[in-house]
Amino acid sequence: MPEDYAARAAASVERWDLAADVVVAGYGIAGAAAAVEAARAGAGVLVLERTGGWGGAATMAGGFVYLGGGTPLQRALGFEDSPENMARFMLAALGPDADEAKIRDYCAGSVEHYRWLVGCGVRFKKEFWPEPGWEPPRDEGLMYSGGENAAPFDAIAVPAPRGHVPQMDGKRIGQRGGGYMLVRPLVETAESLDVTAEYDVRVRSLVVDDGGRVVGVVATRYGRELAVRAHRGVVLATGSFVYNDAMVERYAPRLAGRPAAAIEEHDGASILMAQAIGADVAHMDAAEAVIFADPQMLARGVLVNGRGERYVPEDTYAGRIAQLTLAEQDDQAFLVLDETGHEDALASTTATPFFRTPPTWAAGTVEELETEMGLPAGSLQATLAAYNEGAAASRDPLLGKSPRWLRPLTGPFGAYDLRGCTAGFTLGGLRTDLDSRVLRASGDPVPGLFAAGRCTSGVCAGGYASGASLGDGSFYGRRAGTAAARP
Repeated sequence: MPEDYAARAAASVERWDLAADVVVAGYGIAGAAAAVEAARAGAGVLVLERTGGWGGAATMAGGFVYLGGGTPLQRALGFEDSPENMARFMLAALGPDADEAKIRDYCAGSVEHYRWLVGCGVRFKKEFWPEPGWEPPRDEGLMYSGGENAAPFDAIAVPAPRGHVPQMDGKRIGQRGGGYMLVRPLVETAESLDVTAEYDVRVRSLVVDDGGRVVGVVATRYGRELAVRAHRGVVLATGSFVYNDAMVERYAPRLAGRPAAAIEEHDGASILMAQAIGADVAHMDAAEAVIFADPQMLARGVLVNGRGERYVPEDTYAGRIAQLTLAEQDDQAFLVLDETGHEDALASTTATPFFRTPPTWAAGTVEELETEMGLPAGSLQATLAAYNEGAAASRDPLLGKSPRWLRPLTGPFGAYDLRGCTAGFTLGGLRTDLDSRVLRASGDPVPGLFAAGRCTSGVCAGGYASGASLGDGSFYGRRAGTAAARP
């Protein structure tokens, strides 16, 4: 255990530099939600943020919040949903071994959580975006964000869009997203409740009394050590461990050496601090992945692995494509399009600008393209022949791709080399209960310690849907704040 994260005995603290009823480590989406609810419960709240300002990774995200069960936005746009229907999808898509109790709890509280966000000032525009994409291109408030309307999930639960996106003017996909407009209202709400924030403060260890209760933290600011007393509870919300190379290599080696879809402060500090006092972890090998490809091109093309075989419906959630590519295909992926499909994708208003690059290979025939790509002889030819036969009849018997995107590919052809074009972030972390109490391996809670966000194992245990992190981070951040504020 690194020395920085070893617990401190309360008896060894000579002087408390700061104190509050509830101390929150991290001022991203989970920390902000925890601060709001702890303050509303009557606690004095102090947030310690490692960087120079609030927001964390959430402000850099597209801003999806995964909500359903019949939210006012869903209903206003004509979509029927229920907590049971939402749970059927999440249990199928977010495993294996998804936390059923947590998912059912989240689904049951989803509509109320939407109302809570709106009550804090988050705005969702009543407009639906029906196209595949990483996020809506403008300020539309709702889209499919987890493959709900694609095989195999469209046969498991009634498809309903659940990607709720905060309204934001001047959005630029991949550069300036709706996450900022999600976190800012929560921080403003916290400030209106007299929550205090201290910046450039890095929490390094937990302080534990003789009875094993967490009673504070030790942190540093500009090289000076600070002891911070928590009279009621400590909430950990400092993000994932994707920027901790040793932890990634140990727990989630598929992500080792790949770009991290997060911020460098996601170094596993909360997990290590809690483990130092006996906290349990769960699903540490789980990871979300991103593939550097335009969903508009993916839907119009044929995606094959290193054997020239299809392995996923190309019209599904791009994060699912990335996960299956990384976890099951040894990161071997090639996207094949014909000229018509390529031009149609580029003409789409939701095409992602930085993916508008020429194909890696181009050829007049499938045989020539197969040779250029270095695929096994006859493999791509057989795959496209079968695909085209089904597409001509508006069927995809192999993978269930929607008829909307089925069209025989006739050439000339181009192909993109997507090997090594994946990034990701970790999904595993501290094991918590429905009140966001951090648990030991025995199942008993660590007294005085709560956690939320990507430092915990939330509703995702392997699969993912865009918005699940910001959704369960804010949902269980609220629970952490409420529970930590109890005298």
